[in-house]
Amino acid sequence: MPVSRKPAWWYRQSGAVPIRRGDQGLEVLLVTNRSGRRWIVPKGIVERKLTPGESAEKEAWEEAGVRGVLSTEPLGTYRYEKWGGTCTVEVFLLDVEEISDRWPEPNRRRRWVGVEEAVQALREPELRALVARLREVLGREEERT
Repeated sequence: MPVSRKPAWWYRQSGAVPIRRGDQGLEVLLVTNRSGRRWIVPKGIVERKLTPGESAEKEAWEEAGVRGVLSTEPLGTYRYEKWGGTCTVEVFLLDVEEISDRWPEPNRRRRWVGVEEAVQALREPELRALVARLREVLGREEERT
């Protein structure tokens, strides 16, 4: 494996899994990566002056044009290889309240899909497992309220 040339803090990332409850049930918003070749959830490097949650909210706005209520606790983490190292992404749920027609990265396509379709569209196995657990996690949260 090549040696990384990026600073260590680049490998600490956070992301959001934007969700909504539609007519067809629970849906997840996926966006394309920068090249437009594959589907991902909004994510990025945790900026130095932001918490992982704040960074996840910022990425959801910049990459998907959505805002909403972010979970206080992370859904979990996943890892993937990039820049010659391993990025660790802390993932939060974002209950979408606002969808904008204009956002900072409009070159990314976005689409709402059911949980099963989201799991099939995502490449990273650990992220797929997190998304697959959404109904279970949300069911536990709703029992508490």
